[in-house]
Amino acid sequence: KQSVQNATYEQKDPLVIYKVESYGLFKETVQDITSDVLSFLLRAFIPLRQNPTVRESEQRRTDMSRMQTSRSDLHTNSGEPKSNAPVRVEKHVGRNDPCPCGSGKKYKNCCGKNQ
Repeated sequence: KQSVQNATYEQKDPLVIYKVESYGLFKETVQDITSDVLSFLLRAFIPLRQNPTVRESEQRRTDMSRMQTSRSDLHTNSGEPKSNAPVRVEKHVGRNDPCPCGSGKKYKNCCGKNQ
């Protein structure tokens, strides 16, 4: 703030001074964040990879458990039919569309006047 006040005596634009100072603060902040992230990543512990055969056996076990639940779900829901029919929406008549009664007038001036 003091440097901006002194800039008026030097006949410099205070807005330019604010821009320069704020850009410097922004660069410092970005550098601090970058150094914090890098130090965190360098200290992080990365676990060793497991044996591929162990992973495959674990996946097989989970697949079998999925098969059992899906079979039980099929038996419990077999009596209930599922309806996959799409929901049909009636055609909506817009205010400026021709009236469906066949008068030739706009809907807002004919049957839509009451609504």
